[in-house]
Amino acid sequence: MKEFALIFRLKDLADFQPSPEQMQERMNWLAGIAAQNKLVDKGNTLLPIAGSAKTVKADDVVTDGPYTEIKEFISGYIVVKAETIDEAVAMAKGNPIFKVGGNIEVREVLKRD
Repeated sequence: MKEFALIFRLKDLADFQPSPEQMQERMNWLAGIAAQNKLVDKGNTLLPIAGSAKTVKADDVVTDGPYTEIKEFISGYIVVKAETIDEAVAMAKGNPIFKVGGNIEVREVLKRD
């Protein structure tokens, strides 16, 4: 099986702090993937607050976060295993992030030994 990173993106900082009901929906979705034994890494949340991110560029240029360059921010990720990217996309489609206007980028992970 291959591994895929599901990268969660949000447009509104207010959606970063979900209600208890939204959090339960997310946990149920994650539990469903884990129950299929397809959860490789439960991932982490990436903080979108000032001072929590920097972007490092060529020539020692460092800026605060990616916030000025994008209209949405990465809020977190998980890693799943699937036979194909289409299977990983099908898993992503069940996430409640879409109810708040978010999206999920699905990327195959190249494992290095």
